Amino acid sequence: MSWIILIVAGLFEVLFTTCLGKAKELSGTEAYGWYAGFVISLIISMGLLMKATETLPLGTAYAVWTGIGAVGTVIVGILVFKDPATFWRVFFITTLIGSIIGLKAVSAH
Repeated sequence: MSWIILIVAGLFEVLFTTCLGKAKELSGTEAYGWYAGFVISLIISMGLLMKATETLPLGTAYAVWTGIGAVGTVIVGILVFKDPATFWRVFFITTLIGSIIGLKAVSAH
């Protein structure tokens, strides 16, 4: 169950970075809604990360959480914000995914 909580926490990390990116594109009251989404997503993500670290090793949980956030944010950047999808970006994101899977595989829990 802790791994599921950690994955959801990582997805909320992607959501809070996406909200931040959308708020940056807007101004005035439109941006405030995205900033509110950022704060709410941040609180949920951190709360779930805290819950997951009750049973998972802290270093592993943090690395997986940030990895999910990094991979997800790059994917959102490519799909939503039109960031470039160069060979090397995709290559290194793929290696990051392999590292996340490796951490999960060698974890004691």
